[in-house]
Amino acid sequence: MFRNTMPKYEILSPDAIAVLDKGWRRIVSEIGVQFAKPEAVELFRAAGQRTDGEVVYLDPEFVRAQVALAPREFDVQARNPANTVHVGGDDMVFGAVYGSPFVREGDTRRDATMDDFRRLCMLSQSFGQLDSAGGVICEPNDTPLDSRHLDMIYALQTLTDKVYMGNVVSGPNAADTIAMTEILFGGRAAIEAVPATISLINCNSPLRWDDRMLDAQFEYCAARQPVVLTPFLLMGAMSPVTVPAALVQQLAEALSGIALAQLISPGCPVIFGSFLSNIDMQSGSPSFGTPESAMGLLCTGQLARHFGLPFRTGGGLTSSQSCDAQAAYESLMTLLPTFLAGTNWVMHAAGWLEGGLVSCYEKFIVDIELLRMLRVEFTPLEIDEESLAFGAHEEVGHGGHFLGAQHTMERFRECFYRPLLSSTANYERWLKLGGKDATARAGEICAKTLADYQPPPLDEAIRAELDHYVRRRRAELGD
Repeated sequence: MFRNTMPKYEILSPDAIAVLDKGWRRIVSEIGVQFAKPEAVELFRAAGQRTDGEVVYLDPEFVRAQVALAPREFDVQARNPANTVHVGGDDMVFGAVYGSPFVREGDTRRDATMDDFRRLCMLSQSFGQLDSAGGVICEPNDTPLDSRHLDMIYALQTLTDKVYMGNVVSGPNAADTIAMTEILFGGRAAIEAVPATISLINCNSPLRWDDRMLDAQFEYCAARQPVVLTPFLLMGAMSPVTVPAALVQQLAEALSGIALAQLISPGCPVIFGSFLSNIDMQSGSPSFGTPESAMGLLCTGQLARHFGLPFRTGGGLTSSQSCDAQAAYESLMTLLPTFLAGTNWVMHAAGWLEGGLVSCYEKFIVDIELLRMLRVEFTPLEIDEESLAFGAHEEVGHGGHFLGAQHTMERFRECFYRPLLSSTANYERWLKLGGKDATARAGEICAKTLADYQPPPLDEAIRAELDHYVRRRRAELGD
């Protein structure tokens, strides 16, 4: 994983933070937040909060006290200990695209399949820039809806040895994820001691936590598995059109969800989530990679640190329909502030296309290239006497060149970033090699990576127990 020790880019003044703080306090206390699960409402009522049906009116000081119970940093274990991650502080954890019903490969856009899901797991395993394959890397539409989560978790557990995300479609699906995680890691006590899966709980913005997400949250928090509590805000649709108003709503939603997590299980690890962008006011379509989303991202990092919480935001987001220049520059417009903000948990870091509707193989490789470059860019320079290379000047003298200097010959293999995807060939050589653009080259790299993939080792007894669990649960679900 990557440790980003660069100074964090903070754009909010103390006065601005005070105004935003006043705003979320008014929302939770005067407008309230809806929790569409009776058990959640009852937990708040028993804790002294005013309720009216499903709406809970929260005392801001109570919210702050609950948020203070959440750990500032925590580990999530992987079955390969070398891939265990630390969430919080200067550490950044990157996962692949999440939630896409379609895939794109070359010029073909089609429904995602279970084979696509497995291949995307294999790609995620193959690149060290990703710490996690994520969760729903794509939605396999060729498998039964009731049981596909079993096949997805099994693929994440067996085709990768990295941290994975749990299923949140329902409480039972979350319970299946926890049971399979217990099998993989040696029991409930082992995963409660050090979490072994992490899950995304989205708010149904504005100001509503729905029953299915809450059912999943209750399962994960009871097992002390971290959840990413994320307002889903597209300014102009799910929030007001101004960035400050969206930030205030985001605070109200995220902090209320975190407060619930601490009522379910005090001290349960959580991540302050953010998915903040805007719609195109001409078409009503979601827009990604926008200046407004970048500003919101930078503010989110500063606000999360203000509350002492690890946070999720950013990724390689784009509205583009193909893996083209728009896809590249919009993704960089989101990934660069992701690094500037020092984001702790980064979803959608590789493969996101068409506003998240598509998981794209070629875009996956483009994003890996961006991640590789940004990791180098955000590694502090080591400046000492040796790095000044005075001896090279003595050797070369005036008007010479450094191509053959001893200093260059000793360092040329590793002195500069070597691209995975980019071409620096001259025009004639580029033509001789086929005149392929970045998308075509990305497709070739993707195909070679999949051909070279080797599954990580897994104890056969554990594999057999997982197989048995999946078969049994599939039969119980009627599939």
